[in-house]
Amino acid sequence: MTGSAGKRPNVLDGRHRALGADDSVSWNDMVLPQHYKTSVFEEVVAVRARAGLFDVSAVKLINVSGPDAVATLDYLVTADVAGMKPGAALIGAELNDEGAIIDDIMIIRDGADRFRISHGTGVTPIALAHAAKGKTVTITPDNARNVLSLQGPASLAVLAPHTPAALKDLAYFHHVDTTLFGVKVNLLRGGYSGELGYEVYCEPEDAVALWDKILDAGKSHGVIPVSWDCLDTVRVEAALLFFPFEMPHEGSTTPWETNQEWALDLKKPDFRGKQAVLASKGKERTKVAGITVDCDHAVTPGSKLFSKGVEVGIVTSTTYSEFLMLSVALVALKPGYTAFGTEVEVADQDARHSGRVVQIPFYDPLRRRTYTQN
Repeated sequence: MTGSAGKRPNVLDGRHRALGADDSVSWNDMVLPQHYKTSVFEEVVAVRARAGLFDVSAVKLINVSGPDAVATLDYLVTADVAGMKPGAALIGAELNDEGAIIDDIMIIRDGADRFRISHGTGVTPIALAHAAKGKTVTITPDNARNVLSLQGPASLAVLAPHTPAALKDLAYFHHVDTTLFGVKVNLLRGGYSGELGYEVYCEPEDAVALWDKILDAGKSHGVIPVSWDCLDTVRVEAALLFFPFEMPHEGSTTPWETNQEWALDLKKPDFRGKQAVLASKGKERTKVAGITVDCDHAVTPGSKLFSKGVEVGIVTSTTYSEFLMLSVALVALKPGYTAFGTEVEVADQDARHSGRVVQIPFYDPLRRRTYTQN
């Protein structure tokens, strides 16, 4: 993230300013509601116990369509795009020719030859243009869409009465074109919190009214608007990776090093970087792991990790979880040091803290809250 002013306007900025946000942080060229006047702990409790409404409109969207859309996207990512049915979405690793991860990416299939890509700060537009060379495909950035994300166990109860869609039957990482409060939207079951949740894709002219109506409908359930400070906390608690923070080998981190084997469909005839990523298996320099730290604050990302005086890794993302009453961190550790219970020392600036490797995610280890309807 950066502190520069955003270049992409957001019709919800007025709502965020009223809640205490400023323009000090932007991402993907859009100012973020990084902080609100409410405490982060209060916001996290809302997401974990009731529901919180995020504005995640800063993700970048690209529409991909045409006779060769499937072939283009199947080459772009490691997952099986051809096997997707309309109404499904998936996460795939996006690699360069050397088999290294180059962006966060979600593929959403809208029709036989119509897709949306949701991506982060990496080089997806360049990689997509490379994959589309010589193919009959139309690529159109969609920088005007707003994306609202209602996350938490009460999210279904809040939204279901206000849409004709059978929201209770919508499977994880599936979506549907429908209406919400009488407005045309696309609803996708998913999110970035480790909870049951739904993303609302809408037109800018409808975003403010939908924001207000969701909060009004959720008032009796204890729903509140929640900031990106809260998003940072809940995603670390849920051990959800964020490009490029969990990719510590700049420009060369492989999916084997981020525990993303699940995103690799090695049965596919080809995808970009396939041979290189196959050749890199077994050569992991580090592996993503989680540690708890014996201190009462979040340690500094980038802190080095030691075991018996030997440097064994680096801290990538951190939070002090008041919900769990623990200081937790996602880390990149040398493969020989990732066993549960392994003791490490965190060199956090001038301080030294003891820590140990634990199971991730830190919160809801079996991810029941994400996959189970409440």
